[in-house]
Amino acid sequence: MTNTTSSSQRDTTIADIHKTRERISDAFGGDIHAITEDARKRQEQSGRRTVSYAETSNEAMHPSGGSGDEPVDDSSPAAG
Repeated sequence: MTNTTSSSQRDTTIADIHKTRERISDAFGGDIHAITEDARKRQEQSGRRTVSYAETSNEAMHPSGGSGDEPVDDSSPAAG
């Protein structure tokens, strides 16, 4: 497979990305909290389904190294 994107096209795309980032930053005075709040509002208004990991726990689904089908031996000194 050959790469049909020239170096100048990539440079133009990257420059466009930087311009967009600067425009957004300038619109909110560089306040990242305001930028993210605006993005959240626009995301909600879009009506698209979103995924949030905000309320997940940090607990393992099953013991490390196991499939979850094996009984857990809590009798070892290391378990207590």
